[in-house]
Amino acid sequence: MPIRTLPALLVNQIAAGEVIERPASVVKELVENSLDAGATRVDVAVEQGGNQLIRVSDNGHGIPGDELPLAVTPHATSKLATVQQLAGIATLGFRGEALASIAAVSRLRLVSRATIDGRTAEEGRVLEASGDQISAAAPAASAAGTVVEVRDLFFNTPARRKYRRSAATEFGHISDVMGRIAIAWPRASITLSHNGRTALELVADDSPRRRFLNLIGADLDDAMIEFEQIQGDVRVWGLAAVPSMSRSTGKFQYVTVNRRPVRDRNLAHAVREAFRGLMPPDRHPLCLLMLELAGEGVDVNVHPTKAEVRFAEPGRIHAMVLNTIRKRLLGADLTPTAALRPTSTGAGDLADMDRPSTADAAPAARDAGWRGSGAATGTYADPPRQTDRGPRGFDYDQMRRVMAEQPEGVAEPGPTEPALHSHVVASSGVLQIHKCYLVTQDEQGILIVDQHALHERVMFEQLRDRLRRSDLESQRLLMPSPLKTDAKRLAALESLRPLLKRIGIDAEPSGPAILAIHAFPSFLFERNVDPAQFVEELLDKAEDGQFDTDGEHAEEAALHSILDMMACKAAVKAGDDLKPQELCELLSQRDRIERSSACPHGRPTTIRLTLQDLEKQFGRR
Repeated sequence: MPIRTLPALLVNQIAAGEVIERPASVVKELVENSLDAGATRVDVAVEQGGNQLIRVSDNGHGIPGDELPLAVTPHATSKLATVQQLAGIATLGFRGEALASIAAVSRLRLVSRATIDGRTAEEGRVLEASGDQISAAAPAASAAGTVVEVRDLFFNTPARRKYRRSAATEFGHISDVMGRIAIAWPRASITLSHNGRTALELVADDSPRRRFLNLIGADLDDAMIEFEQIQGDVRVWGLAAVPSMSRSTGKFQYVTVNRRPVRDRNLAHAVREAFRGLMPPDRHPLCLLMLELAGEGVDVNVHPTKAEVRFAEPGRIHAMVLNTIRKRLLGADLTPTAALRPTSTGAGDLADMDRPSTADAAPAARDAGWRGSGAATGTYADPPRQTDRGPRGFDYDQMRRVMAEQPEGVAEPGPTEPALHSHVVASSGVLQIHKCYLVTQDEQGILIVDQHALHERVMFEQLRDRLRRSDLESQRLLMPSPLKTDAKRLAALESLRPLLKRIGIDAEPSGPAILAIHAFPSFLFERNVDPAQFVEELLDKAEDGQFDTDGEHAEEAALHSILDMMACKAAVKAGDDLKPQELCELLSQRDRIERSSACPHGRPTTIRLTLQDLEKQFGRR
């Protein structure tokens, strides 16, 4: 077939296929135009999920009557004039595609009354467009600003119409788009209605925090941790909910760059890394992240819908976001509160209202297959007096020195833990329940500690601190430990070899189906962890793709998983009967390590019963 120029309508419909995916895409483009026009009020009304009608009204500066035909012409815009301006886009829209693309696949009516240099036109103008038919602009009664009506979306594009979802589904997408825009632009009053019923009504507010809470629920205010950092021309600000408020999907992460709602894998990864070890891997943090930087530092012209961006210095932005959020999380008391729920008889039981949801098994069921039964048996512990070293690596001499330096009865936080972390009151004693949980108190109430989860976190942080200084110490085995292997495991071994060297494992093939382990981490060797079993499990996970070392930040994640595995093997288990000295040392470590509120898997190490809840249950309030 000969090469030919495509008809204008077909060109516009192809462009519409890139820009207009569904009714929510139309809403996004039109609302962004309103905000670029300086609107302080934007009203959106849709019918039948936007398939039948989308109306966007604003009080912006409008479009002069003689420019209305240009507004629906492809690649015509007032927001961009030179190639140089592409390097520093300061508006939400700039391609000049939106109105032309929408008109190509709908019946569009555009009414505007412009205000220029403070003077409002005597009358408005109206223009109608559908497919490749565009009417002349005509006089129309209109308030200052612009009203765009879009009817019968995709009426002339059957392929798009075929894939439309139900009105409820499409309106759900519109609500999400409007919510994200509303958070980014709190100074604009925004309303949204569906089939005549108001779904969203937000007044202008200077506070992104209040706008955010208006959308997700004001009851979450106390669960929010605010963070901020400024480096040069980059400002990071946002809110992160405590890990116990995590969600099952990532859709509750709101990210804006220069007031533009975006999706960015680099930023999403930074947020997840900041929460790593504080929540289960299948959970997602609830977070608002707002970045401001010079236009030259971010390219917003990488996707037709402008929903994705590319940073000039992605590594710097990633590190800044991660470190800012992590620092604030480490400075907060993240211990979840287990509320006592009253029953009709006045009794109470533990409710999981404020605990993180997790698919991980209960510690008593998960660790070593132990099951508790019968009445609770307890061991009370006073501050230690012995000077020997315990079988699981507790250094009693160090513990005694730390305790002696503190005010009587209180283990103060060390240099890595901020002072606002709750302190364990050691002089009140510790009770071990079912050889699984430790019960003590702090200033706010009763603390219940999972001994395995807390010790696992302690072991993990110790390993990570050692690796920051050098590779882990290695123990040469008198006789190599043999392990049956195959080609897949040997391939996994090769991919992991740099990480294995860092943690102190030396393993080499010894024949076609045998792997010989010559050295093993001293940390694990001293805790009687079997080298062959550990390496076998490590290689099985690597073969299963759990330690992917390819890609940016992948090696860090793989190392985290391996250290987590080491800590889990080395830590005390549910069912271990701890000595009094061990109980006190374990609890004193809680205030000296980072992220002590959760084990590396993200399960909570500690829950709190507050005095207020106890007083209510006993009728004291």
